Amino acid sequence: MTGRSFFRLIGCLALCLGVAMANGSVTYPEIPTWYASLTKPAWTPPGWVFPPVWSVLYAMMGVSLWLLWDRSADTARRRTAITLFFLQLVLNAAWSPVFFGLHHTRAALVIIVLLAAAIAATILAAWRTQRVAGWLLAPYLAWVVYAATLNAGIVALNA
Repeated sequence: MTGRSFFRLIGCLALCLGVAMANGSVTYPEIPTWYASLTKPAWTPPGWVFPPVWSVLYAMMGVSLWLLWDRSADTARRRTAITLFFLQLVLNAAWSPVFFGLHHTRAALVIIVLLAAAIAATILAAWRTQRVAGWLLAPYLAWVVYAATLNAGIVALNA
């Protein structure tokens, strides 16, 4: 790995983990207060599960972006995959402030459904240019779909 490639990797990880930290700063203060007061679906995992799962997923996202940026030829397909990656990252960054910060569970449900669609589109686009980059996003999609069911359950149980 060249120095340039290494710094690209660090930049991609920093970007994704930075989104994680920003989301965490909105989320954590609400866990013992507002979120604790909600009725949650029976399939809600214990709270301690979320930080390690999200940390691993954000790191995998960073590596996926790095593979697309550093290890793929500059083609229209690669540019599409990277554009979709940033779209899903923006939607990801929007969900926590809407759900936890504003307590708008219905609007957050719309965002997370759009997020899942954007991740799926990113995986398809990445698959065409850098298969490993696409595979790295598959667990993220699975977790977001699961999180969407939690969000929908919270909407239904707290109407």
